[in-house]
Amino acid sequence: MVRVEDAVVARWESGGSRFEVLVDPEAAQLVKDGREVNLTGRLALDQVFKDAKKGEKVSEEHLEKTFHTRDLATIAREIILKGEVQVTTEQRHALQKAKRLQIVASIARNALNPQTGAPHPPARIDAAMNEAKVHIDPFRPADQQVPEVLAKLRVLLPIRLEVVKVRIKVPAQHYPRVIGELKGLGRLFDEQWLADGAWSGVLEIPGGVQTELYEKLNARTKGTAETALVK
Repeated sequence: MVRVEDAVVARWESGGSRFEVLVDPEAAQLVKDGREVNLTGRLALDQVFKDAKKGEKVSEEHLEKTFHTRDLATIAREIILKGEVQVTTEQRHALQKAKRLQIVASIARNALNPQTGAPHPPARIDAAMNEAKVHIDPFRPADQQVPEVLAKLRVLLPIRLEVVKVRIKVPAQHYPRVIGELKGLGRLFDEQWLADGAWSGVLEIPGGVQTELYEKLNARTKGTAETALVK
């Protein structure tokens, strides 16, 4: 259970009535992001209010009439999704910072420099966002904001979302060490065992994952893996 002083107010108005819950700000953000969150235990008080500051409660009969349920977690989710979340300046800054990190990580993973074919480091993306004065909405899903951020970054950086295909060849003895990680990085296809006993396959990955792929292959195969970009 989140403490009352650490909670935020999620508010929704419908049919002339106001519905408020006191919820953990992190949980509210996850709900806004479309994530599955068990709100049981993430509310400061197990009650829906007309006015949380005054402690005025909504009757269960009115809740059932409006939401067609008396389940508090279900009602709270609907209030958060349909309504607004009131946060303090400190809470907003913390949520913006967390959402900014998500956006930077997403761009670093999925985008690359089309001039070099190499990914942009997260620090470079973050610095460009500062220079472009990018505003981050703490309650909008990161994937919805990425295209807007990219549009501003393109003024400063050569950057493009791209998927690449890498042909990989691995000696048979290293196959068990790498296959699980390869499947975790992207879509694997055209797998085959070659005449010399080695395994080969094509891995489709986000452009920004190339460095991670090469580092993992080098570590797992002691430098014996062979790779080539598939045009």
